[in-house]
Amino acid sequence: MSDYAQWLAENDKYLADALADLRARLQRAAGQEAAPSNGARNVPAIPATVAPAPEATEARHTSWLSRVFGEHPAAQAAPLATMDTAPPELQAAEPPPAAIAVDTAADPAQAPAFAPALQLLAQRLGLSDFERDLLLLCIGMELDTRMPALCAQAQHDPAKPWPTFALAFAVLDQPSWDALSPERPLRYWRLLEIHQPGPQPLIGAALSADERIVNFAKGLNYVDDRLMPLLTPLNTDSLPPSQQAVADRLLDNLRHMPFGEPLPTVQLVGVDSTSKQAIAQTVAAGFGAQAFRLSAQLLPQGIAEQEALVRLWRRESLLMPVALYIDASAIDGADAASGPIRRFLARAGGLLFIDTREPWNDNGTHALSADVTRPTSLEQRSVWQHLLGEGAEQHSRQLASHFDFNLGKIGQIAHTALAATGQKAEGLGEALWQGALARTRPALDQLAQRIEPKAGWDDLKLPDSEKNLLREIADQVAQRSVVYDDWGFRERMNRGLSISALFAGESGTGKTMAAEVIANELGLPLYRIDLSAVVSKYIGDTEKNLRKLFDAAEEGGAILFFDEADALFGRRSEVKDSHDRYANIEVNYLLQRLESFRGLAILATNMKSALDTAFLRRIRFVVNFPFPGVAERKAMWASAFPAKVATAALDIERLAKLALTGGSIQGIALNAAFLAARHGVQVTMPLLLDAARNEFRKLEKPVNEADFRWLGSAGGQP
Repeated sequence: MSDYAQWLAENDKYLADALADLRARLQRAAGQEAAPSNGARNVPAIPATVAPAPEATEARHTSWLSRVFGEHPAAQAAPLATMDTAPPELQAAEPPPAAIAVDTAADPAQAPAFAPALQLLAQRLGLSDFERDLLLLCIGMELDTRMPALCAQAQHDPAKPWPTFALAFAVLDQPSWDALSPERPLRYWRLLEIHQPGPQPLIGAALSADERIVNFAKGLNYVDDRLMPLLTPLNTDSLPPSQQAVADRLLDNLRHMPFGEPLPTVQLVGVDSTSKQAIAQTVAAGFGAQAFRLSAQLLPQGIAEQEALVRLWRRESLLMPVALYIDASAIDGADAASGPIRRFLARAGGLLFIDTREPWNDNGTHALSADVTRPTSLEQRSVWQHLLGEGAEQHSRQLASHFDFNLGKIGQIAHTALAATGQKAEGLGEALWQGALARTRPALDQLAQRIEPKAGWDDLKLPDSEKNLLREIADQVAQRSVVYDDWGFRERMNRGLSISALFAGESGTGKTMAAEVIANELGLPLYRIDLSAVVSKYIGDTEKNLRKLFDAAEEGGAILFFDEADALFGRRSEVKDSHDRYANIEVNYLLQRLESFRGLAILATNMKSALDTAFLRRIRFVVNFPFPGVAERKAMWASAFPAKVATAALDIERLAKLALTGGSIQGIALNAAFLAARHGVQVTMPLLLDAARNEFRKLEKPVNEADFRWLGSAGGQP
């Protein structure tokens, strides 16, 4: 017979004997003195609570995990502390079957005493002997069909076939009036349900045992079904070394809490909820517990409803080895919405985790905080390599260099790509790359404008010095994994690892096109952010907008193109009021995020002179986009029309004399093409000059009609 089966048999015998004693008491109260039937022996009193022997705690703990959760490596390495040393919140983390005495001693006489479920429940919830026996009286209604009739007879009222407080006072030993108090365990922990219609006195109200408690007494332990719709069990996954170190530090801090002090709430700070959940479950497993996730949005807002949930969870944490992980990642700690969460954390007790993006001020609440990041670049590369197998070193390096994924997402992308290519090397790199892009695009599409890069290096009409600088930017992004990780620069430097560039020049000089060229070269998505739209007049909102943007971009390897950078990076003003102070805070925040950003950030400005010099010092590359000269304008006009456009003989030399930027030249060519399409003719010089005249007027430049009059023979006016 297994340990659990033996324990169940002993527990059933205990209940049978205890119920037989209760029947005898009820019969005596009814004036029916009779010997117990069915061979049940009379029990003079329900045995007192017996604490399990400390020396058997570890063996019982291992047996419980094996039966319910399966053996857990972390739990084997760090078993739950004994009743003498564990903090109070974790002492009760062993459910009834854990009290099975697993005999590991050489001498059977040294085996610990049997402890039935009802005694363990009384011990953990603080029931007196009278309260425990009253609870058993109610549980007996579910286990023994003779109990309703006996209750009615004992109360001399056929209309009362149920237990009441009055009946308990009459038939049980050591009756105590305080058992009726809402602060005593029977009512505080909702062990009993009181059916009190109308003006009926409390002492005469019908009582019934909570279903969860009845099953517990019978040896069936499970998470209360009123909680399960709100909870999701966390998975136990292996952690990379950097995250395992975080879990080990938390475990060490929790294990060394002074005896008798409540456990602190563990605050896990960061953007990657998946990694935080894995760490929380690892810490919980270190105490032999299973962690469950509860979304903060599901917490009741009303005080009464939340108090009911708090007591239900606290009761559950005393009956089972469980921990709670509250996901508040979408809630700012300064918002009013955090109030109900703080109240819940202050009252719930036990082993609690909270997932936040930024640290919350604890306001006096005892908290233990840890920053959680995704696995390091080298750890990600190692996982990619392990999943993809031999011959995929280049893919692993490239993916780890440009994307910042947790282990779960790496596994999903790798398995999908391998299945799509049939485990073959051909096409694997493209499948991996597209799979990685597909899993990061949705989040960024909601925050910024995606630009489809189409321009190539040949489309850029810039001086060689600027072009070479742009190629250097692309090369650094492509080779950063080699320099930072393989060559060890990341180990020596905390700052300066980000790659940022400032594109300065007039509107239309090619700044956006240059960003497209780099994105096209690297095969990375490009997103345009208008800083003038990100900046909010409301204090603190700008930081929130930027935080969401960078959090989404850091995972996906995206290139961020900040247009109108001078809207936020102008010279920091003297602090004259709160708005000036918060404006400077916004600038400092963006500078910090730029320095820590793993991807490429490009900032564009039309007014370089307006930028703060402190900001310019933190930018790795500054590329000036000069107003195009005649040679550059000739090259732009020569390539302004696609090959399919029918054009007459164009005077490129004359067109190049017009002082225009590349953006204006492209606009003129497009407008002339529409004019030609309207009249069904080729693109001619008169059409181009008319479009150029309109462009000059749009730009409010002086128009000399002689510059736009065409007297040549290369096509006439339509």
